[in-house]
Amino acid sequence: MAAQLEGHYEILYRNKNKKNAHEFIIDTREFKKTAGVTEEDIAKRLMDYGFHAPTVSFPVAGGIMVEPTESEPKIEMDRLCDALRNIREEIREIEEGKADKTNNVLKNSPHTVQVVSSDEWNYPYTREKAAFPVSWIHSRGKFWATVSRIDNVYGERNLMCSCPPM
Repeated sequence: MAAQLEGHYEILYRNKNKKNAHEFIIDTREFKKTAGVTEEDIAKRLMDYGFHAPTVSFPVAGGIMVEPTESEPKIEMDRLCDALRNIREEIREIEEGKADKTNNVLKNSPHTVQVVSSDEWNYPYTREKAAFPVSWIHSRGKFWATVSRIDNVYGERNLMCSCPPM
């Protein structure tokens, strides 16, 4: 998988033969500088492709850890690589000024079925690009995110204990 993504992303911690363990880490830190895109944006966008968001910022801040399950079929791993390559092209659109830095498919992801099917559409890209960015999603189907963005660290910064008093 890392070899499929070579040339699209920087893969961290490879040996001199460009090999890595069964898991690998994609370095996304450069995209924050060039396009304002973070590892969270990429992880959320993967949901639009029907994939569960991977581990982000561990063990490397600004990284995405890809750790395929051995029981996963090769076709699904290939689709994940295809999705990541397509996301890299979406980042490139921002870098080249073809897409807005703050209002784009990455910053607005994941796109829920409610958002995509709403009568109102106020985004500078198509519903198709938002929800079905690659053709194989039509035949494979996908899991839809039930909510869009949330404040990921709110609960950790604002502990609400529901434990009964002792």
